[in-house]
Amino acid sequence: QVQLVESGGGLVQAGGSLRLSCAASGRTFSNYVMGWFRQAPGKEREFVAAISRSGSSTYSADSVKGRFTISRDNAKNTVYLQMNSLKPEDTAVYYCAGTQKTFALMLLRPLSNYDYWGQGTQVTVSS
Repeated sequence: QVQLVESGGGLVQAGGSLRLSCAASGRTFSNYVMGWFRQAPGKEREFVAAISRSGSSTYSADSVKGRFTISRDNAKNTVYLQMNSLKPEDTAVYYCAGTQKTFALMLLRPLSNYDYWGQGTQVTVSS
């Protein structure tokens, strides 16, 4: 089992920044590809970004490219999502998730490929 706990959400004005953190406990964190997802009210949960086990490779959704950066610190068992130039449409509950699947682009987006999920943290961007 892996337990994931997100933090860092909050209320921010458009154009502002937030950094989300996801702390992992349980099994060896570096064995897992990690991802961030988000779910806006009335919408399905969607992929935001993912990072390989070592942190050397990342992949982001087009909607956040150039604004959001995913990173990880395996020594601290933590994955981060730095969010800059936030827009009202970024408002959502943000979730981190972990998978033991290969870091392959076709495997990163489907929610069903992730084995462990955090409880989520709310991000609200005001206009």
